[in-house]
Amino acid sequence: MGKSLKEIAEQLKTTEKKIQLIYAFNGVGKTRLSRKFKELFAPKNENGDDADHPELTRSKILYYNALTEDLFYWDNDLENDTKPKLKIQPNSFTDWILKDQGQDQNIITNFQRYTSDKLTPRFNEAYTIKDKDEREIIIKDFSEVTFSLKRGNKEQSDYLKISKGEESNFIWSIFYTLLEQVIAILNIVESNQRETNQFDQLEYVFIDDPVSSLDENHLIELAVDLAYLIKSNKSDIRFIITTHNPLFFNVVSNELDNDDKSHKKKSFQKYRMVKHEDGTYKLEIQPNDSPFSYHLYLMSELDKAIQSNQISKYHFNFLRNILEKTSTFLGYEKWGDLLPKTNDGSTTPYEARIINFSSHSKHASEEVAEIDDNAKRVLGYLLDQIKVMYRFRKQKPNTEN
Repeated sequence: MGKSLKEIAEQLKTTEKKIQLIYAFNGVGKTRLSRKFKELFAPKNENGDDADHPELTRSKILYYNALTEDLFYWDNDLENDTKPKLKIQPNSFTDWILKDQGQDQNIITNFQRYTSDKLTPRFNEAYTIKDKDEREIIIKDFSEVTFSLKRGNKEQSDYLKISKGEESNFIWSIFYTLLEQVIAILNIVESNQRETNQFDQLEYVFIDDPVSSLDENHLIELAVDLAYLIKSNKSDIRFIITTHNPLFFNVVSNELDNDDKSHKKKSFQKYRMVKHEDGTYKLEIQPNDSPFSYHLYLMSELDKAIQSNQISKYHFNFLRNILEKTSTFLGYEKWGDLLPKTNDGSTTPYEARIINFSSHSKHASEEVAEIDDNAKRVLGYLLDQIKVMYRFRKQKPNTEN
């Protein structure tokens, strides 16, 4: 029987595991789960407000999710020809790490580690400007960030607006630097010897999808760094990490799923979160002795969709994803080379077109177009043929609703 997101959050809170890693498709509800979990510690007030900023005053939970980015916004005053600046809304989260701890250089180092050492952020010093009425306005220090790119001649480019992916990685670098400081402080056993006591009541760190537009090498590096940092924790705080990225999931899992002097794998549990057709959810425990095989998961989802005749456009993308991963592994240049061949050794153009049916879609939840019976038949036929041709191991039928 499925559970509500609130019940899933309560399940995560009551477990004895110190580290919980969750995989889920985009759109399943990872960010909503992080909010439900936060509400267990900081419920909404009478007006329904829940203040999504990760303020340090929320002493029991520190969390990172897509809403953390609401603290940052771009000042694009092109009319006055001003340089693009990433503005930081006033909050104790960045004030503590930047002003009190002076961690701006470490943030820059972490950011460049996952992007490029040629892309340089700069935090502002305090300065004054005049408004339209000639009144002076003080711009506080560490309230703006500008970015420049180092050229081949060692000169800096003009200030530029970085991509959305780079912006997300910059914000993650701030949070990661904060987490480094928090763990270092709490690793001091005697609380009266810590430089601050504002984290003494911290119970949980909830990290929702830190992966953005990273190439595989940087993604692996980020996953290894995060796992190493978590394993260095000696305090009682617990970690919950959610992700939609199978590579990130597997790397973090592999790093945590071993015994060493500071970490025991019995304190770690990994799950796959699934959403049922009735809108309820389930955390499916994943075995710790084998990696999560993304393509096999997609195949099981296709089997369920075909068996129940609940086929949507995004299921064709699942099949294409399976073909892409399999063709790469087998050394084929194109995934289309793996399609069944006719008697003359060629593939059927219609079958390739049907797989491309929704290849440019961005959101599976927007796939409302009706699928005709012939397309459903072709999907089932291709899946069966691929299983036989490339000798996929038969999966146990999944009859769960």
